[in-house]
Amino acid sequence: MPSFLFKCIPFIHPKPHPFPLSHLTAMSIKTKTRLRGVVFDMDGTLTVPVIDFSSMYKAVLGETEYRRIRQENPSGIDILHLIESWSPGEQRKANEIILDFERLGRERLQIMPGAAELCGFLDSKKIRRGLITRNVKEAVDLYHQRFEIVFSPALSREFRPYKPDPAPLLHICSTWDVQPNEVMMVGDSLKDDVACGKRAGAFTCLLDEKGRYGSADFTKLDLEPDFKVASLAEVHSLLETNFDLMP
Repeated sequence: MPSFLFKCIPFIHPKPHPFPLSHLTAMSIKTKTRLRGVVFDMDGTLTVPVIDFSSMYKAVLGETEYRRIRQENPSGIDILHLIESWSPGEQRKANEIILDFERLGRERLQIMPGAAELCGFLDSKKIRRGLITRNVKEAVDLYHQRFEIVFSPALSREFRPYKPDPAPLLHICSTWDVQPNEVMMVGDSLKDDVACGKRAGAFTCLLDEKGRYGSADFTKLDLEPDFKVASLAEVHSLLETNFDLMP
């Protein structure tokens, strides 16, 4: 089995240390990095993936154009940035299609297994929780209302610029009055969530439920998450093992 499929293993490999193991263990405990906040993506991270993005892109672009752009961008299509260069009329039509798919997603909204438990753990440690999504505010409000788990700040795509630009994550850090290197960004997208976190200077954790990402993907995008997990349940132990959780 490829090494990148193992659970909760950081992608930072420590060099052999000259001190005895007992000394190394004591030093490791003392030098844990302080973590004061965790920022989550929403779709596919806090919620079960229900939006058929491929069908959405085909509906917006047309089959032929979709295949051409997909071939040129194997890491994924950034439909929101793509349509920004279109005429106002074309943008309006594209946004209507996108909103229709997102509306269907809201009707089928399901919380991701492990999300409630992880948020409860963070609350018990008084660790801040934020949210950044490229979905609309209506979807965020529905999540808060339906599952009674509130994130603050919770930035939707009405906040510009959106991921992968680091601006929303830096805004949250400023609101919390913490440094980016005291925060972790958790999400299921390498090109959006990990890129946003890395550019802001935060720790990053890639949620990869189906083992879609490997070293070749990291090399291709020049993006390597600090951690990769297969479920939100794994984030709990990851945080306790690697960080000093101090509000």
